[in-house]
Amino acid sequence: MERALGEEVRRLRRQRDLSVSDLAGAAKISNGMLSKIENGQISPSLGTLQGIATALGVSLTALFQEFDEQRDASFVRSGEGVVIQRRGTKAGHVYQLLGDAVGADFAVEPFLITLQDEAVPYTGFRHAGTEFIYMLTGEVVYRHGDRSYHLRPGDSLMFDSAALHGPERLVKVPMTYLSIIIYPRERE
Repeated sequence: MERALGEEVRRLRRQRDLSVSDLAGAAKISNGMLSKIENGQISPSLGTLQGIATALGVSLTALFQEFDEQRDASFVRSGEGVVIQRRGTKAGHVYQLLGDAVGADFAVEPFLITLQDEAVPYTGFRHAGTEFIYMLTGEVVYRHGDRSYHLRPGDSLMFDSAALHGPERLVKVPMTYLSIIIYPRERE
């Protein structure tokens, strides 16, 4: 955050064609203090930030604009998703993690799930959050709680994943489906 704050202060200072000395004097701080702020080396007090914002003619929140606008991305090339060991792995279900939500209040885990000829049904999955399944190839009868759904390519199913769920009958293998699990991220 300090780095993003410093970059925004520097950008606004340069946009207004002010020197470090000009802005530091107007904000009533030393040149060294302003330099450290612009280089992300310190966490300035709110009073110091208010002085800088006033000297720049912007709101205090404008100094944090760059930090708020930063967005992370997760890119995975075809065939390079990380293979994850989950409870169903022993039943011949292969989970390939395709990305991860970074820095959010919730977690998003998109998996490409493949069930080969040797795979066996497994309806014992249960975890926090909501799950979305989109069938790509093959056919499956998918169990959620006390109901079953026959899924074919192009079909989708979204459900509360706290209920027992999973492939109940493998109709046509091999099969692949996209499974996206969304749940609140635990705070440390």
